[in-house]
Amino acid sequence: MIEQYFLWIESTIQNFPHLSYSLSKKVYNSKQGYISGYIVFEDNSRLDFIEVKDVEMSNKIKYRYQYMDLEKQFIFRYDNAPHHSEIQTFPHHVHWPGQLGESSEPALFDVLLEIARIIHE
Repeated sequence: MIEQYFLWIESTIQNFPHLSYSLSKKVYNSKQGYISGYIVFEDNSRLDFIEVKDVEMSNKIKYRYQYMDLEKQFIFRYDNAPHHSEIQTFPHHVHWPGQLGESSEPALFDVLLEIARIIHE
């Protein structure tokens, strides 16, 4: 079951324009696993990400999606690290340079759509 989830992640990546990507997967058991990787886009910007997932749960156990420009300057990061309890969507939040915002848990697809909008602005 977790392998199916990993295939879905890879298929999602393959359906967006990119230059290259790399994935690393670890299966804990049939329902749980860890996937991490990076995607380099047509403008040489880059998304680094991790997900720890249990397919029997709707939310991810842990996630981080960090997007950087070609000079590795931070653009945004979504994560669920439990360090901003003051926000309403705790532990889910988004960082932008010098800012913190509320966020629901994003899907990789949504993050890729946001990046596509940034690249094509």
